[in-house]
Amino acid sequence: MESEENLLNVFLQLLLIGSRFTLAGPSPPEEGWQVYSSAQDSEGRCVCTVVAPQQTVCSRDARTKQLRQLLEKVQNMSQSIEVLDQRTQRDMQFVEKMEVQLKSLENKFKQVEEGHESNIARQYKSIKAKMEELRPLIPVLEAYKADALLVRQFKEEAANVTELLGSLQEQLGGLDYQEVHSRVMDLENRLRACMQRLACGKLTGISEPITMKTSGSRFGSWMTDPLASVGDNRVWYMDGYHNNRFVREYQSMYDFMTTDNFTSHRLPHPWSGTGQVVYNGSIFYNKFQSHTIIKFDFSTSLISRSRQLDFAGYNNMYHYSWGGHSDIDLMVDEGGLWAVYATNQNAGNIVLSKLNPNTLQIIRSWTTNHPKRSAGEAFMICGTLYVTNGYSGGTKVYYAFSTNSSTYEYIDIPLTNKYSHLSMLDYNPRDRALYAWNNGHQVLYNVTLYHIIQ
Repeated sequence: MESEENLLNVFLQLLLIGSRFTLAGPSPPEEGWQVYSSAQDSEGRCVCTVVAPQQTVCSRDARTKQLRQLLEKVQNMSQSIEVLDQRTQRDMQFVEKMEVQLKSLENKFKQVEEGHESNIARQYKSIKAKMEELRPLIPVLEAYKADALLVRQFKEEAANVTELLGSLQEQLGGLDYQEVHSRVMDLENRLRACMQRLACGKLTGISEPITMKTSGSRFGSWMTDPLASVGDNRVWYMDGYHNNRFVREYQSMYDFMTTDNFTSHRLPHPWSGTGQVVYNGSIFYNKFQSHTIIKFDFSTSLISRSRQLDFAGYNNMYHYSWGGHSDIDLMVDEGGLWAVYATNQNAGNIVLSKLNPNTLQIIRSWTTNHPKRSAGEAFMICGTLYVTNGYSGGTKVYYAFSTNSSTYEYIDIPLTNKYSHLSMLDYNPRDRALYAWNNGHQVLYNVTLYHIIQ
């Protein structure tokens, strides 16, 4: 009985981590609707595509249908806002805790300076310099609290519009339809902009690990598809780091955790390393003993594309510090598909390339100053590459390279290495979580991203 309760608790934690917001793209216009194109005004502001009813629509039946469609749209937005609110409140707990710590430090320094304990004051001098570096964060924290207020305002507006539309369905003609439609479209546009900005941010924290399963060998990889459709919760599992070609498919995370029921896919070529990724229904992996990347379509069981990653080291030439043929690491984030590797031309330092997922051609590459062999593991979030200082013992994320600014910085974000040997660490933007293979354990980490709506 106790084991069943523990399993249920883990599953509930998974659901919390897996919560995400989705906002459907524009649907094909129905009969009687027209589409206005998007553009950019003279000041650089984006003018978005809008679907609106034709002015000639005036029949009672048509208006009823349109009101019903608006009501469904607002209800969908309300669900998105609710998930967005839950995520914002979760991050707010981190923000408020940090704010209290900052203000407590500030008060403590003030008390010491006003007293006569000059020796203690001198001892605090170096720490106070650190405090001065942190002081600019205080107004940023205030701005973050304002963001949370904005989300609550969205919830209130959605509720008001829902109530209004419900009333209109009973009393057609009580309010100008165009006015209602305008309010719905304005709310949707503001919500879309809000969610796009909250989708990305700077990594500021990694949660304690949640062990989902213990299986397989010391090395391997597991993942879900960040572009899977709603209701598709399949889990993909690959044991080992070389000369294997069988991929397990579990129908859901619950099946993965509780059963051994799976479908086995045989790849046409064995893989190297643990840097595979499933993306939009296909698996991308490094072909064993080569610098070739293969895209294998699960629906057709065929290779849909393959391409050599020119100059990339392979066959344990430029692996992560743990070895394991981990020369080429494929990963995804909010921006798409990436490859992390090293070349002789860059003196064995990490090269980061963004790939076209359809053709596997390199869209753009960045060279870094970080030796590939010194990296424990790496992952991408919002266009930034994060690198750990090792794979065993005490581990932290200590290096970040931003592709937006082509700059790097050293950071200090602890990563609990519960089972003392990380051989795979990848970010899933849909779940906003890190998937890890830790010494034969499949583990999840939640992440905290710092983001401000401007």
